[in-house]
Amino acid sequence: MNVGILGHSGRVGKILVDELSSGLWSPMYYAGGADTKEGAETLFSNADILIDFTIPEATHHHIHLAEKTSKALVIGTTGLNEKIEQDLRIAAQKAPILYTANMSIGVNLILSLVEQAAQKLGTDWDIEIFETHHHMKIDSPSGTALALGKAARAGRGGGDFVTDRTGKRKTGDIGYAVQRGGDVVGEHTVTFFGRGERIEIGHKATDRALFARGALKAAQWLGGQPPGLYSMKSVLGL
Repeated sequence: MNVGILGHSGRVGKILVDELSSGLWSPMYYAGGADTKEGAETLFSNADILIDFTIPEATHHHIHLAEKTSKALVIGTTGLNEKIEQDLRIAAQKAPILYTANMSIGVNLILSLVEQAAQKLGTDWDIEIFETHHHMKIDSPSGTALALGKAARAGRGGGDFVTDRTGKRKTGDIGYAVQRGGDVVGEHTVTFFGRGERIEIGHKATDRALFARGALKAAQWLGGQPPGLYSMKSVLGL
C-alpha cells in the first residue's frame, strides 16, 4: 500500500517520511509527499492512502480531493472550523476518512476515560481542562483540549464554553486554561473538582514521533474500509 504524506516537510510530516522509508511498516511504503495544491493533486493520483498533517486551509482542499478520487485520507490537522467539518462529513460519503484531534493512542484512551468519569460524577463536579503546547502552536485551546471538553459534555450532557478565571462560573461549567511556550510537545490535564476532593486525568507527550506512529496505525486500519467518517475510537476498538 503506497502512502502519500501531505505536509511532508512539516514537523510530523518529516517523521512520517522517515518511518515509512525505514521499511518497518511493510506492506505500507512511502509514495511521495506534497506541500502545495498542485503537488497534492498529483499525490492523490499516485498514492493508495494519504496522511494529512498540514493547516486547515490545505486540509479543506485535501478533503475535496478525497471526495473526488475516493482515496482514503487520514487527517491529523487540528483547528478545523465548522464549515470544514461539514464538508468533511459530506466527503466521507464518497471516501473513507479518519479524522481525530490527536493521533496519540494514550490521548484517545483518556478521551474515553473522561467521558466515563463525567457520566458517573454528573454536574455537581466542576471540570477544568488545562493544556500546554510549544510557542508555535496556532489553535488555542488546542483541538485535543476541545475534544476532551466534548468527551466530558457527551458523558454528562452539560454546557461547554470557554470562560476566563474572572468570569462568573456556574456549577457544571467546563473551563479551559492555556499555556504556550518553549518546545513542549503537548500536555493535557482534565480536573474534576468535587467538594473536598478532586480527580485528575492527564497525558504528557514527550516525543512527536508518537503522533506519526498513531497516524500510521490509523492508515493500516483505514486501508480497505468502505466510505465513511472514522476516528481513532474505531482503530482502537473503544
